[in-house]
Amino acid sequence: MRIRIVDAFTDRPFAGNPAGVVLLDSGPFPADDRLQRIAAEVNLSETAFAHPLPEDAEADWALRWFTPATEVNLCGHATLATAHVLHTTGAAAGTVRFASRSGVLAATTAADGSITLDFPTAPLTEVAVDDELGAALGAEVFSAHDTGENVGDLLVELADEKTVRTLTPDLAAVARLPHRGVIVTARAAEEDAPYDFVSRFFGPAVGIDEDPVTGSAHTALAPLWSARLGRETLTGLQASARTGLVRTTLRGERTLLTGTAVTVIDGELLTGA
Repeated sequence: MRIRIVDAFTDRPFAGNPAGVVLLDSGPFPADDRLQRIAAEVNLSETAFAHPLPEDAEADWALRWFTPATEVNLCGHATLATAHVLHTTGAAAGTVRFASRSGVLAATTAADGSITLDFPTAPLTEVAVDDELGAALGAEVFSAHDTGENVGDLLVELADEKTVRTLTPDLAAVARLPHRGVIVTARAAEEDAPYDFVSRFFGPAVGIDEDPVTGSAHTALAPLWSARLGRETLTGLQASARTGLVRTTLRGERTLLTGTAVTVIDGELLTGA
């Protein structure tokens, strides 16, 4: 079984968000517990498993994502990484459709190697801010939104970019919140910055203390900041230690996420492991 490690939402190695990518032969997925053990061994925020589908299927490949602890409904960076592997190995070209827990997702590779994902827009529902949330994050919360079933996170607006960048949340307290994870965000501090907003993602409840670049979070960030800034197309900087840029384009119920990727490791899982 061949495993590749791909840095997604970056144009250089050792930045962006690393994802494991496993391309399987046609047929059903291996048993769930085997997929979970492999993801735990790879020990990245997500490992993607994909296999080709018959020609008459609604999509080209079936796709699933696992953190080291659990399977998730939606993952942007590992989908981008999978599309990158399919394109660079010649297994697919142009637009690839993935059948997933979140419906059919499309990934289109451009001539320059950039990849655009077509994902469902997260439905934002504003929720009341309580003392528990502010205490868990260690910062004043300006607004909070539930992001719906597919994403499953809490989107939290903080005072400014500096607050987002310097945040040191109580991860044990964050893990007790009733969401998959917490996205924190603020508007870019400088108007001439090469990005419009910043964010970070914390998901200790699913084995991810901090995710370097979270594609799925940007399906929630896009409608929030497009409404605030009055533009459909924006660029988000995820201000983790590795950093990464995600270009977002809001199309109503769909959000386009564009980025690049780099393969950094190509190896084999030993037979019988």
